[in-house]
Amino acid sequence: MASKKSTRLSALFAPKEVGLNRDTNLIKLVAMLSMLIDHTGKMFFPRYQIMRIIGRLAFPLFAYCIAVGCVYSKNRLKYLTRILAVGLISQPFYAVALGHTVPAMYAIRFVDNPVGAAINFYVQSWAVPNIMYTLALGLMAVWSLREGQYVCTAALALYVWKAQHTINYGWQGVVLIVLFYLTIRYWWVSLPVMTGYMVWWGLHGSSYRMFGVSFGLQMFAILALPLVYIPTWSKLKVNKWVYYLFYPAHLIGIMLIQFAMALGK
Repeated sequence: MASKKSTRLSALFAPKEVGLNRDTNLIKLVAMLSMLIDHTGKMFFPRYQIMRIIGRLAFPLFAYCIAVGCVYSKNRLKYLTRILAVGLISQPFYAVALGHTVPAMYAIRFVDNPVGAAINFYVQSWAVPNIMYTLALGLMAVWSLREGQYVCTAALALYVWKAQHTINYGWQGVVLIVLFYLTIRYWWVSLPVMTGYMVWWGLHGSSYRMFGVSFGLQMFAILALPLVYIPTWSKLKVNKWVYYLFYPAHLIGIMLIQFAMALGK
């Protein structure tokens, strides 16, 4: 009996195959482009709401790719380390480029204490963590389930719940990654689960109204699902470091443009 239960849990928590779209190189490129449009719209073209709508595709696509990576990765520790490293490097650029600076970042003047000011600036920039932190939490949650470390899963869930207001996309973002992973073998299971979850998430807002129903910007994230469920065979081959380095690179680019615009005034 215990053996059958263990087998069922293994099938659910440790899938060996992906039954959805496996063309992750294409999916990542679309996610990157969507993210770039989103961040560009936020910082330079706030009146063009369509850019923020397009940007809603990015997180679900990245979340799905994390789920796929957890199935196929031969070394999940290296996978997690890469994501954390990119997040650690990107954080100060994220805070400055996307307007998430806080007064505490400038509490120590650089001219008085250069080293202390730099350390304080970096530490305080984590008041609003970047998206890599959310992706790493999702990966750790999936990893703990896959390895049967349910105490770790519970502890992580408790942390995410308590820290939800400081996590990019909150606990809902972490759960999205886990749900993609748990339903990744069968599209006919995954599609209704993910659609229902994303609609529920999108209804937590009132920025838009259609057919008498109010919903938030997050509702448009559902537009990412066709790329997850419709098979594509792009045969794109892109070095994995392109995806990792794009994140800090595009933040630095936005930051430099902001500085140039400020100097030009």
